[in-house]
Amino acid sequence: MWDEYYASDEYIYGTAPNAFLAEHAGLLAGPVLSVAEGEGRNAAFLASIGLDVLGVDSSAVGLAKAHKLAALKGVAIRTEIADFAAYMPPEGAFGAVVSIFAHMPSRVRKRLHGLAAQALRPGGIILLEAYSKAQLTRDTGGPDDLDMLMAGSEIEQEFPQCDVLLSREIERDVIEGTFHTGLACVVQFIARRR
Repeated sequence: MWDEYYASDEYIYGTAPNAFLAEHAGLLAGPVLSVAEGEGRNAAFLASIGLDVLGVDSSAVGLAKAHKLAALKGVAIRTEIADFAAYMPPEGAFGAVVSIFAHMPSRVRKRLHGLAAQALRPGGIILLEAYSKAQLTRDTGGPDDLDMLMAGSEIEQEFPQCDVLLSREIERDVIEGTFHTGLACVVQFIARRR
């Protein structure tokens, strides 16, 4: 499915980084694991501010575009193709984990979040933005499956070994390419691994 979405020359989520990520990027240390990286906009941005980034996604087409975008921006990123239902990030290997609109079935997400926390070094940061359950009735982006949408309280429970720095559900304008455009309900979450 994602290979088909990413097959056009257009960057369907744009080439600029996610605004929440850009606002809080100063909290992050490398190496950074960016899950569901897609076409590379966030990885290229993180590399441009000097961070070593591994972008992981299920789409080879998306990751090929990610390398192209990074080259256009004069930076290098690392990528890995993965099935998130089976993906095993290395334990204690990352200074930060970034999850931007990484929507997947809740059973896959919960498993991945547990492993993502273990992949952080002590003091490492998890930064996440996703569409909240309140987004279901809107047509401004995100999945139309309630199970793939998130709630702040759920995300907090999925990172019990982390101290929460920020956790909120808000409405904000999300203007990121053709697929994320308009007023949206989102979860924003930042936590530090103990």
